[in-house]
Amino acid sequence: MKTKVMKAIGSLPEDEEVMKEAGRIIKSGGLVAVPTETVYGLAGNALDPSSSKKIYAAKGRPSDNPLIVHIADIDDLPVIARDIPEKAYSLAETFWPGPLTMVLKKTKAVPPETTGGLDTVAVRMPSDRIAHEFIKLCCPFMAAPSANASGRPSCTKASHVTEDLDGKIELVIDGGEVGIGLESTIVDLTGEKPCLLRPGFISKTDLEKVIGPVDIDPAVYNKNRPDIRPKAPGMKYRHYAPKGQLTIIEGPEENVISYISEECQKAGNKGLKCAVLAVSEDITRYNDILTIDMGSRADLRQISHNLFSALRKCDEEGAQLIFSGSFGSKGLGEAIMNRLLKAAGNRVKKV
Repeated sequence: MKTKVMKAIGSLPEDEEVMKEAGRIIKSGGLVAVPTETVYGLAGNALDPSSSKKIYAAKGRPSDNPLIVHIADIDDLPVIARDIPEKAYSLAETFWPGPLTMVLKKTKAVPPETTGGLDTVAVRMPSDRIAHEFIKLCCPFMAAPSANASGRPSCTKASHVTEDLDGKIELVIDGGEVGIGLESTIVDLTGEKPCLLRPGFISKTDLEKVIGPVDIDPAVYNKNRPDIRPKAPGMKYRHYAPKGQLTIIEGPEENVISYISEECQKAGNKGLKCAVLAVSEDITRYNDILTIDMGSRADLRQISHNLFSALRKCDEEGAQLIFSGSFGSKGLGEAIMNRLLKAAGNRVKKV
């Protein structure tokens, strides 16, 4: 299979040819990589079991890891979800379209192949114009996990998609670099109390301002939990990992910089190549070590935007050992650390 790449700008009629080709592929049971405001998604028909199976196969993704269903119209929600609580509509009114996914009870219209065999469905309404066009014109119920090979850093550029999935899918719609760079926040609304399953751009505090208290699922941070059955993407399996070994270093700033510098020197003496994910303010403090600028420590949005590209940059540079400091645990920092911890396999060193 030859993977085609077509550019889109999120405006008709300029994108008409792209959408016609994408629609043809979806109708024939194929897969299309689509940009969203979070990361690139690998899109198929969420109501077609064979389409979901193809998504799992293309990514090399475990089939019990649920896919997110994307819609473009709130009126479509009852087609795929039942017993929808009022809190879901309150969140939709506040955050949709946008980077929020809600887990709800599914209808019979959604096949178990899409939901990992669960009786729930994860659903969101993206705000990206290209994604919105695609859903409206090509696939009203779009199953779309991140368009990366399973376990790899998510894709924030079309080139990342082709790096992972070239020859495995029919089309990549190139909409340029995405805006946010982290996958959506996921909240489960099927229990007595809302529960955060994946932190993201929309924080726990943001959610609580709309619907009151929200729990956090222990699996968000617990490592090595083969016993859990994931209700949302990324809860059970290793995700976002670069090829090199990533370690997160926690402690006072001076201790972190000193420790990383010493470890890189030791590794260099053994012929190993190191890389450091660092804030802009500390770039010059690592001397001749390969250092990747994550952005200013005062701008977590910039750091979140750069995270997956930085991890892929480490691979491009052939880094065998990768070190990163911590980025806090509040607001967007919580989402950044969630991704980093998974990428590192929860490998943390306190100094």
